[in-house]
Amino acid sequence: MHILVIGAAGMVGRKLVEALVTRGEVNGEPVEAFTLVDVVAPTEPAGFNGKVRLVAADLSDQGVATGLIAERPDLIFHLAAIVSGEAEADFEKGYRINLDGTRELLEAIRLEGKKAPYKPKLVFTSSIAVFGQPFPDMIGDTYHNTPLTSYGTQKAIGELLLADYSRRGFLDGVGIRLPTIVVRPGKPNKAASGFFSNILREPLSGIEAVLPVSEDVRHWFASPRAAVGFLLHAAQMDTASLGARRSLTMPGLSATVGEEIEALRRFAGDNAVKLIRRQPDEAIVKMVAGWPQNFDASRATSLGFKADKSFDDIIRAHVEDELGGSIPG
Repeated sequence: MHILVIGAAGMVGRKLVEALVTRGEVNGEPVEAFTLVDVVAPTEPAGFNGKVRLVAADLSDQGVATGLIAERPDLIFHLAAIVSGEAEADFEKGYRINLDGTRELLEAIRLEGKKAPYKPKLVFTSSIAVFGQPFPDMIGDTYHNTPLTSYGTQKAIGELLLADYSRRGFLDGVGIRLPTIVVRPGKPNKAASGFFSNILREPLSGIEAVLPVSEDVRHWFASPRAAVGFLLHAAQMDTASLGARRSLTMPGLSATVGEEIEALRRFAGDNAVKLIRRQPDEAIVKMVAGWPQNFDASRATSLGFKADKSFDDIIRAHVEDELGGSIPG
């Protein structure tokens, strides 16, 4: 099996490739080759003895998608996107990367299939940002998509394209709407939701973090470990059960910022919590107020997707996966 991962240098992309190398197979088919793509060159996966091609390229640039698909990968993970805050700040870049890049990929697949039969499995990462206010108490998969950000709009269009190209038989697509992923390792990024990770990651390492919203803000979360699990399950599932509705809201955990902080207190004590500095940011407060807070993900769970059960589990996963199993100091 040849696997193409677009967005392979990102946090989730790196962890996904590591998991695929460890598994060594997908649905019983051995993984024999990777093409790993990002705007910066991905790193070669450790412990993999098959063929690896590393590509530094922008999917939205002319000819890039065509070149990648000419290799006819069997399984494609499309993770590449610019994050919510950056897509809102730079309208043209957001549409170029998040929409035009996706359309270039889908068209490359369709045109390759005109040469000879070709129908790859494509797993597309969407977002809960496809939903916008007003919200019911719990948002189901059939709730209408009325995104209130450019990022959410770009992902919603991507979902529609995925469904249509699948309906026409050009590819076998699965869209997974990811919760906000915490705790993200590394440094803060430009995502407006980044503070959800920052207020846990930095204090766990003895560093101050800024909280720009109130503690009663509620949101929908999953760990990086759970996100990789979603991707792997989507790659292996029988898509006949999806019908025409190709995108699924992934299971997650609905929790408040205050509940996040109390989980931090249980793990690292009051001294870690004291490193959180309250500094309201009205722009972020306004944006977060329009985000969904709770979901009915029963469709995804009935199809075998699984997520974290508590914020303690989310922090524990971060400590085990990123901090060597213990809190520094």
